[in-house]
Amino acid sequence: MNEPEFLATLRNRIERVELRVAAACARAGRARSEVAIIAVTKTLSALATRLVPQCGLTHLGESRPQDLWKKAADLAGVTWHFMGHLQRNKIDKTLPLVSLFHSVDSVRLLTALDAEAGKLGRAAPILLEVNASGEATKQGFAPSEVLSLAPTLDALAYLRVEGLMTMAAPSANPDDCRPTFATLRSLREQLQKAIDPKHPCRELSMGMTNDFEIAIEEGATFLRLGSIYFEGIEL
Repeated sequence: MNEPEFLATLRNRIERVELRVAAACARAGRARSEVAIIAVTKTLSALATRLVPQCGLTHLGESRPQDLWKKAADLAGVTWHFMGHLQRNKIDKTLPLVSLFHSVDSVRLLTALDAEAGKLGRAAPILLEVNASGEATKQGFAPSEVLSLAPTLDALAYLRVEGLMTMAAPSANPDDCRPTFATLRSLREQLQKAIDPKHPCRELSMGMTNDFEIAIEEGATFLRLGSIYFEGIEL
């Protein structure tokens, strides 16, 4: 695929997704502006990723630190989100590049991010990853653990909990994902009341290619969309 074909295909897909997002917002009685889309570029080469912002997608997500480092070095003017497993020895190079960490899944990682943010003298905005579907193969805090984290979170000087993140179990019926998303929304509301106001705790990162409309209806503020945009296209 050449560059004009890539751009034309991607723009067409973005238009179709936007119609579905707007319709889901309308069904839920929400403003379209309440929902941001993160284009998950982990399957794209650095060359293809550089073209994505030309189509209006300026929130980009990566799941491997090394890929994020490479792409961020080549591409200015975008907002980077990290949503994969982050090893503590890669925090120092990743933190300065990322606007929001979506997958903070352990107390050790919380404290390591806080320490590195302290060295830089800046806040570290994060989402707590919650295994709201209860799958044994998924990472994240159990729903029963989330509220008990409040004292730990309040004691961290530089960490800022912006909200929660989850992934629903795969299903042929997207409506099966609704209880998982409703659980995350309820936890977010409870955690807001339990932690210090320095933590905004407003965001819900949930909803992917197969279930994003249900996620919108259940209160998602960030959608993480990859294959619906990029499957089968590459330079």
